Amino acid sequence: MGRGRQKAKATKQARDIKYYSPNTDYSALQRELTGPGSRATNHFADDPVEPDYSAYVDKYADDLEDDDEVDSRRIG
Repeated sequence: MGRGRQKAKATKQARDIKYYSPNTDYSALQRELTGPGSRATNHFADDPVEPDYSAYVDKYADDLEDDDEVDSRRIG
């Protein structure tokens, strides 16, 4: 009397855990994921819109080409 009874109990518990499938309440899950109200909130609505810099592209295009030389330098 020793290891056999303990192993059988552990095997039974492992089998019970493996095949345990509780009933899932999908409507409660949906309410939890959507949060308060009927629809999800947009977190990006308050962010300011980025200004349009396309007018400066031609003016500073030469500066952008010179950046490649800076990146190719070895540091250290």
